Amino acid sequence: MSTKTATLSFSDGRPAVELPVLSGTMGPDVVDIRTLYSKSGVFTYDPGFMATASCRSAITYIDGDKGILLYRGYPIEQLAVQCDFLEVAYLILNGELPTRKQKDEFVSIIKSHTMVHDQLTRFYNGFRRDAHPMAVLVGVVGALSAFYHDAMDISDQYHRDISAHRLIAKLPTITAMAYKYNVGQPFMYPRNDLEYTANFMHMMFATPCERYEPNPVLVRALDRILILHADHEQNASTSTVRLAGSSGANPFACIAAGIACLWGPAHGGANEAVLNMLEEIGDVSRIGEYIKRAKSKDDPFRLMGFGHRVYKNYDPRAKLMRETCHEVLNELGLHDHKLFKLAMALEKIALEDEYFVERKLYPNVDFYSGIVQSALGIPTRLFTAIFAMARTVGWIAQWNEMISDPDQKIGRPRQLYTGTTQRDVVPIDRRG
Repeated sequence: MSTKTATLSFSDGRPAVELPVLSGTMGPDVVDIRTLYSKSGVFTYDPGFMATASCRSAITYIDGDKGILLYRGYPIEQLAVQCDFLEVAYLILNGELPTRKQKDEFVSIIKSHTMVHDQLTRFYNGFRRDAHPMAVLVGVVGALSAFYHDAMDISDQYHRDISAHRLIAKLPTITAMAYKYNVGQPFMYPRNDLEYTANFMHMMFATPCERYEPNPVLVRALDRILILHADHEQNASTSTVRLAGSSGANPFACIAAGIACLWGPAHGGANEAVLNMLEEIGDVSRIGEYIKRAKSKDDPFRLMGFGHRVYKNYDPRAKLMRETCHEVLNELGLHDHKLFKLAMALEKIALEDEYFVERKLYPNVDFYSGIVQSALGIPTRLFTAIFAMARTVGWIAQWNEMISDPDQKIGRPRQLYTGTTQRDVVPIDRRG
């Protein structure tokens, strides 16, 4: 029970209300307003939930002012360097890093679920060849519940675990199939002799004509992208998954809802927007022109991949991705490639220009991850699908946490109504 309280007073004469103040293990305290309406007859107004804690969570912690991101208490900088994606997935799902035995068992479980039901492959024929991969993911992931309904009791922890394993295992297969369908190549079955990220690259780039051997430097780069995008607290797509899940919807439907939300250009589409912006700028000689436009209040153009809504300091994920970006460019000999040369020049100017430094508009994780994926040969339209593949781990962990929360209720925000007050219907012949 909280011993701290906050008192809310009103200028219209109604009695003041005392509300409990709750404290977490880290971060700001929160005022518990659950009884506010019953005590005072008022709601709070917070568009975008900028100052509202919608749940209790023990998964991810962010301090945007200090540039801190923790998964289950571990700094992202340590996890991205010392762990692989499935270790981080185990951590996010279970709360602790795995022992060697636990990791081997977890990897084995994930590998046992990498294939999708053969009938599911026929779904792809219902899409146009040029369909956006995110449109395909929304449809196919939502349809998983029609094939894997043997573990759909969300009140059963064992069933929830099976669904979690299936989603984590099958998203790379589904994403790679969306790419193969786009380019008109045959689907490639998973290779369970490969690790998670290497297997995804095999399904993406191999053909039946020849064996594909993933480059370990490139595999590690993509694995790091997955780690850095695995979870990010109560962002728009995660909140969407929780809201959908609060109704009792099955996990596949909830993850499909998260994918749909992530598709928005203001959320998961940011790294795609970075590459589109670079292609629009086109050449190093035009950077000055676009920097000037970005500074102008009268020009709608803005530099994509700079600044972050949460991080008011340097995005800690960006530091790691910057290193990875240069590792990949060195490995592939692409530092002199026109597009990547442009990106590096833009980065240098933004890090030194007083306008961007004063406003802390540093390059964020999306700026570098888009460049890395492009260098790996991943088409721009697939960037957000890979983001969804990574974030599925966080979504399913957040969904599972919500289902287990005794305070969980179906989501039902209220509103500040600004429409017409009550009035009577006038018979049609008497209307104006």
